[in-house]
Amino acid sequence: MVDNQAYKCTTVPKSAAPTFGRRHFQCFMMCIGFAAAFAMRVNLSVAVVAMMDNKGANPDFPEYQWSEKIKSRILSSFFCGYIFTQVPGGILTRRLGGKILLLLSFFISSIMALLTPWGVSIGGWKLLCFIRFLQGFGQGVTMPAIHTLVANWSPLEERSSLAAYSYSGSQLGTVSILASSGVLASSSLGWPSLFYIPGALGLFWCVAWIIWGANSPAECRHVSAAERALIEDSLNKSEKQEENRTRLPIPWRQIFTSLPFFVVLISHCANSWVFWTILTQIPSYMKSVLGKDIKSNALLSALPYLTMFLLGVALCPLANYLEKGGHISATTSRKLFNSIGQWVPVISLIWLGYMTREQADLAVILLTFTVAISSATHLGFQMNHIDLTPNFAGALVGMTNATSQVSSMIAPLLVGYIVTDTTNPEQWRIIFFIAAFISFMGNLLFVFFGTAEVQPWNDEQAGKVHELKPLNGKSTEQSNGTAVPA
Repeated sequence: MVDNQAYKCTTVPKSAAPTFGRRHFQCFMMCIGFAAAFAMRVNLSVAVVAMMDNKGANPDFPEYQWSEKIKSRILSSFFCGYIFTQVPGGILTRRLGGKILLLLSFFISSIMALLTPWGVSIGGWKLLCFIRFLQGFGQGVTMPAIHTLVANWSPLEERSSLAAYSYSGSQLGTVSILASSGVLASSSLGWPSLFYIPGALGLFWCVAWIIWGANSPAECRHVSAAERALIEDSLNKSEKQEENRTRLPIPWRQIFTSLPFFVVLISHCANSWVFWTILTQIPSYMKSVLGKDIKSNALLSALPYLTMFLLGVALCPLANYLEKGGHISATTSRKLFNSIGQWVPVISLIWLGYMTREQADLAVILLTFTVAISSATHLGFQMNHIDLTPNFAGALVGMTNATSQVSSMIAPLLVGYIVTDTTNPEQWRIIFFIAAFISFMGNLLFVFFGTAEVQPWNDEQAGKVHELKPLNGKSTEQSNGTAVPA
């Protein structure tokens, strides 16, 4: 633990803070953990193919004769558990800290992954559904925990990039499991390896997180005094504020009557609608209308998420340059990247609806581009939860993520209602138009009403609204309409 007395009595030059410090290492750890968690989330969607038809995999392992209805129940069971712990996760993160909650989340998920092959062998699809429900139940707290940790560890001017690095683990895990699924299922370990390997990696991560993870710079014994000063001064934190932060009650009434919160919520739901429409329905469209079976090709399946990962990481230095250099404000930055992530796909979605069978390769390029460019939203509405309320970021993302799961469930149902003939391009065109309209409206509201200003209900100083500024910039706070120097 850093000597608090020494820290208070010594003026530490912030320029002495390392370029790559503990804050970056913490985000790297969260990225790897998130990758393992997503590998455990996505693994069943690829493993179930080999479990139901082992001709293309190792035939020495059991094959199960499940109907499409049972298969749908199995695949949806994770999200049934996932939606339950979103809001409680945000509340518990403030009480227990992000470190312990993230540890419990990944530990439960890893144990359930390791038990999956055994569970399905003795309990069939019903026990498999229960195991996946528990896995989703455990992972439901992941987003609130990571948001809280990012809020505690990120200097304001690095918040966008550090958060994007942390959340890029979701694409990394998806790419890893999709690209390796065919090789693993055909190996001597068979389809159970798709559960054993991510589960084992998750447990190894838990051990590393116990050793090196920390809730904040104040609780990290490895952080330098200069780096701690850089982070805490940027966030305007004092020891007293840090002690009182967890005692503040969550202002539910103020949150639910906050316009900035609702535009973040709508933007999150719009993003989920488009993402899950693409993830669950586009492969069917590509095969039925365009004659391109991307699910049978591991590389094509992983390509959209690989490009999403690479583009997401590539955008981080740009966000750093714009915000750290004082070229644009945090509010402008959030709206810029959110517009890139939600308005650019409007064009590609409409374009996809007019593809012909002869343009199947172009359709794959458009699909890849649509998924990849959406990574810009990590620097948009995703970050806005922390902007609005650093103290309650975990609770806020828990609420928006839980609500967005509803749109994730409705989107595939709407496809089933509209697309009665999967070979009819006109019916699919309606789906693309709906997704494009929702994406456009979600960001339009964010552009008009979104803000990166810290809301008055973030702390006890009611009536105060301000936008935190980088240390090298000029900072002002507005209180009762009067500008006061920071």
